[in-house]
Order: sequence, then C-alpha cells, then structure tokens
Amino acid sequence: MADETNVAVSETASKNSEKKDFASSEAVVTTKKEESPKGGGGGKTTKKLNYQNPFSYTDPIQSKIVNCLMKRGKKTVAQRIIKDTFDELFRLGEKDPLKAFEIALKNATPTVEVKAKRIGGSVYQIPIDVSTKRQQSLSVRWILQGARSRKGRPMYKRLAQELLDASQDTGIAVNKKKEAHKMARANKAFAHLARY
Repeated sequence: MADETNVAVSETASKNSEKKDFASSEAVVTTKKEESPKGGGGGKTTKKLNYQNPFSYTDPIQSKIVNCLMKRGKKTVAQRIIKDTFDELFRLGEKDPLKAFEIALKNATPTVEVKAKRIGGSVYQIPIDVSTKRQQSLSVRWILQGARSRKGRPMYKRLAQELLDASQDTGIAVNKKKEAHKMARANKAFAHLARY
C-alpha cells in the first residue's frame, strides 16, 4: 500500500513539474510576442532598400551601349556586363544608377568638334557642330574606351567606375570631350571655312 502511495505521489509530482515547465514556456512565448511590436527586443534594425536593376532591352541608349560593347556577336555577355554595371553603381553608393548613367552620357557628349578640310592646297582644322546621332555615338565610344583602358579588374567594375567618374564630370571620356572643345576653340578663326 505504501508503495502504491509513493508511486501515486511521484506521478502527481512529475505531472505538476510538467505543468510548471509548460507554463514557463508559455510565459516565454508571451513575453516574446509582447516584445516584438516594440522593435525586436532593442536590437538595431537595418532597413533594406528596394533595388531593381534598371536595365531595359528596349531602351535605345542601353541597346546602343550593349551593341558597342559586344565582341564576336556575344550579345548576352554584353547585356550581363551592363546589368552588373548597374548593380556595381548601386553598390558604389548611387541610389539611382540609371540617372547616374544618363548624367555620365550627358557629361561626355561633345557639342563641337574639328574636322580636317583641304581648301586651296592647305589642310585646315575647321570647327563644326556635332549632330545628335554622332554626339551619342561619340559619348558611348569614349566611355567604353575609357573603361577598356583601365586594367586589372572585370569589365563591369571598370565601366561602373568610368560612368561614376563621368557623372562627376571627371574621367577619361570627359577629358576627351574637353579636349575636342579646346581644339574647336583654338581653331575658331577657321569657322568661316565650314561653308566650303
């Protein structure tokens, strides 16, 4: 009889301890639920920015730069480079990579250039206005030349750095534009010969 009472007492004690354990785990769960609306227990929360790659297959300027970048007909490789370039621009701190891309192209676009003309046995460097189609071609060409001249890193990183420099009005492409404008200013005395 005493053995049965000891067994009954031990069973009730174990049931009580299980209830206490269950109650303590419930308390932990409720306290966690109460803390979560306040900000996650006091830890720092990092706000992740929503970023979408602005690359577009239909944008004519991006298509132009893809076609100029492409080698041996590998268009998908060129498109991947441009996509990675936009990602790299975002990693370098540009909140809107497409805007930085457009500003870089605008900063590298020349308005005047010199053209050699032979008049009366002499060759003159005559400053002329650049057509809009040629402006775009020259700016894309100069940006890609500037990116290719930087050595030692993948192409998308070089192109991103060149675009970043051009958007801040520095870099190889912008220097080429300034050089073309300087040549045109130096030869503006021959501007009247453009009609020949």
